[in-house]
Amino acid sequence: MAKTNITRSWREQKVMLKRRFTFLSDKDFEFENDQKEMMLDNLAIKLKKTRAELELLFIELQTY
Repeated sequence: MAKTNITRSWREQKVMLKRRFTFLSDKDFEFENDQKEMMLDNLAIKLKKTRAELELLFIELQTY
């Protein structure tokens, strides 16, 4: 994931994404310690975005 200044917690980012994409659920954000990359890949697929587009979306969330 691209380096950016993280100003929002992961919980805040999840809430913001769930508001923006109402079909997302808490389950879409669940992952075990070593499976974060897999969760992000699955999230990108569900949102029909590339991983790069998903990374840009997370960067955008930091500006709100």
